[in-house]
Amino acid sequence: MNSIISGYLNHQPVPTDRKQNALTKRFIVPVLTDMQDMLMGLRRELDPGLARQYPFNKNIPYPVGRCEEITTAVRQHLLKRIAAPTTRAERALHAFRRQGGLIRPVWGALRERYFQNATQIGSLYVDVANDTVNITKPKVEIIPMTESGLEAIRNISHFCDIAKLYWKAEIYANLAAPSLAPLLPMIVLNKVSEPKLLSACPYMTALALHNHFRDAESWLETAPAMDVKAQATLLERVPMDLRPPAGADPRELAIDACREARREKRYLDPEWKQARLKDLARINSARQETGEEVSMA
Repeated sequence: MNSIISGYLNHQPVPTDRKQNALTKRFIVPVLTDMQDMLMGLRRELDPGLARQYPFNKNIPYPVGRCEEITTAVRQHLLKRIAAPTTRAERALHAFRRQGGLIRPVWGALRERYFQNATQIGSLYVDVANDTVNITKPKVEIIPMTESGLEAIRNISHFCDIAKLYWKAEIYANLAAPSLAPLLPMIVLNKVSEPKLLSACPYMTALALHNHFRDAESWLETAPAMDVKAQATLLERVPMDLRPPAGADPRELAIDACREARREKRYLDPEWKQARLKDLARINSARQETGEEVSMA
C-alpha cells in the first residue's frame, strides 16, 4: 500500500467533506443503532479469542492497553461482513462503500492527551475499543469526527508531547542504531519497560517518508541523548552491524543517515523502508526472547 492515499497519509484522519457528510446521512444515520449493535456483537464474538492471545498488558488484564489489536480485529471482520452483507446494517455499509463512502483506519492524538486507534466511517469516528483505558466505559463509541478530538500528529515534537503525557515516558535521540534514524529517530523510555526505538506505526513511518526525513534530521540535531547506562540495555540488543562504530559521533551518524536517505530518495523506495523495519525486528526479537512486551498502544 502506498504511503500517500488520495493526498492523505496512512491512518491519517481525513477531514469530512460534503460528499462524506451526504453519504453518511443517507446510508449510515438510518441504521446507526443497528451498526452499533453489530459492532458490540463483534466485540462479544472476538473478545474471548483476543483475551487468550493478549491476556495481559504490563500485568493488567485484557482489554486494557489493547486498543490497536481490538480495533484491527473488529475492522477486519466488519469488512468481511460488508463484502457479503446479510443484515440491514451490513447492506447499508455495503451500499455506502460502493458509492464512495470512506471506511479506513485512523490514528492520531486524541484531545492532545492520548494516542488513539479508531475507524473513520464517512463523517463518523468509530471507536470499538473504548474500554481499553477505562474498562467501565462502553465498548463501542460512535460520534461525529468533528466532535471526537482526534487529530493527526503534526511532527516528531508533537509525538513526543503526547508520549510524555500518555506513556509517562521520556523521548531521546536514536543514537544506538543511527542508520535507522531516518525512519526511527526516537528512543522511548519509561518506568515499566526497557528502551525501544520509535516509531514503526504506519502513520509515523508515512510521515517520515512524506517530509523526506527533514523532520527527523532537524529533531535529531537538538534532541536529548539517553544516559549511557540506560542506553546500554538497548545496545545489548542492537546487532553489531547497526551499532555506531567505536570513536564515531552517533549523533552525526544519525543526522548524516537522514541526509543520505534524502539524497538517495529513499522516501520513494519501499524496499529500503522494509529493510529498516526488518532491522528493527532484529532488535525487538531479542526483547521477545526475554519475554518483554514489544508493542505499545
